[in-house]
Amino acid sequence: MNPYRNGTDPVRRFEEAAEQLGKRGPLLHRVPTEVKAETQEIRFRVNRPVTLCTGNRTWFLTGSGALLPQVSAQCPIVNAGEMQELFRSLCAYSIYSREEEIREGYLTLRGGHRAGICGTAAVRGGEIVSLREITSICVRIARETPGAADEFFRRLGRLDTGLLIAGPPSSGKTTVLRDLARQLAGGSRDGYRKVAVVDERGELGSAVQGGLQNDLGVSCDLLNGYPKAQGILQAVRVLSPEYIICDELGGNDDAQAVEAGMFSGAVMIATVHAGSREELLQRPVCRRMLETGAFGYVALLTGRRQPGKIAGIYKVGDLLGKDRGIDSVSSSLCRYRSGGVA
Repeated sequence: MNPYRNGTDPVRRFEEAAEQLGKRGPLLHRVPTEVKAETQEIRFRVNRPVTLCTGNRTWFLTGSGALLPQVSAQCPIVNAGEMQELFRSLCAYSIYSREEEIREGYLTLRGGHRAGICGTAAVRGGEIVSLREITSICVRIARETPGAADEFFRRLGRLDTGLLIAGPPSSGKTTVLRDLARQLAGGSRDGYRKVAVVDERGELGSAVQGGLQNDLGVSCDLLNGYPKAQGILQAVRVLSPEYIICDELGGNDDAQAVEAGMFSGAVMIATVHAGSREELLQRPVCRRMLETGAFGYVALLTGRRQPGKIAGIYKVGDLLGKDRGIDSVSSSLCRYRSGGVA
C-alpha cells in the first residue's frame, strides 16, 4: 500500500486543495480534468470572480463550474463575507493558533498546498503583528513529480557540492527539492543517503499528525515547522546528515546557519527567489548566500510557463568573479553544456 496519500496524481492534488476551499469546492470539482491537471494556482479576490491559473492561461469560474477565458456575468464574485469565512475555515476556525504563519502572509494547508494571504496589516513597532480584512487568497497547488530532478543529476552527477536553486515564484523550485530529497534518500542515487529536510512551511513533506503525505525517501529526516536557521542547526547537532535540504532562504540568520551546515560536512541544497543571474547578484541576501562558500553551483529555473526546467547552471565562483570584474570569461563558460562544464 502506498503510504503517501495522494501520490503523484495532479488531478487528485487539485481536488484535495479544492476540498478545503469552502462553498466553491463543489464547483471546482466540476472543472475539466485537463485543466485540473495543469492548474498551478486558485485565486480568490474580494469583488472579483475565482480564477484558475495554469502555466500560460487564466480561467474564470462560472456559477456552474464551467470555465471562461474572459470575465462575464456568469462568473459570480467573491464577496467580503465569503472571503472572511474562507479565511476562517482555512485556519480551522482557530486564527490565534495560526498567527505566526499569518504574519508571514501564508497558511499551509493539508497536502502541502499553500494559501498566500493579503489584507490590511496591523503593524506594531514597525513589524506586522496580524492581518485583518482579508482581500485576497492565492492557493498554490503542491505537486509531487518523480523525475523532476533527473536533469540536475544528469548535469551535476552525484551532487557532492552545494546547490542553490534560483527562480521566480511558481517556477517549480519546491517540486524539484522534493524529488531531490526522494532520490537521494530513496536509494536511487548511490545508495540511501542521509538527508535532513527543514520544512518550515510544511510544503515539502506535508506532515499530518506525524505522517508524511509526500515521498521524501526512506532515509530522510523531516524537521517540520522549524524556522530554517534553527532547523539547519538542529540537523547538524543531532542527525549527522550527508545532505541538508531547505526551501526559500531569505535572511542573515539563514546564511549563518548555512555556513554551520557547510562546516559540519553536509552538502547544502536550497532555493532562493531570483528571476535572473543579475537579480541573484543584486539581492544582498542572495549574494550573502553565494559568499558563504556552501554552494558550488547555482541552477536558474526558467519560470512558471515551464516549471522545473533549467535555464542554466553556473559555477558560483565564476558568477561572483565576473560580477567583481576580475573574470572576463563569457557567461557561456559558466554553463553546463551537454552534461559537462564548458
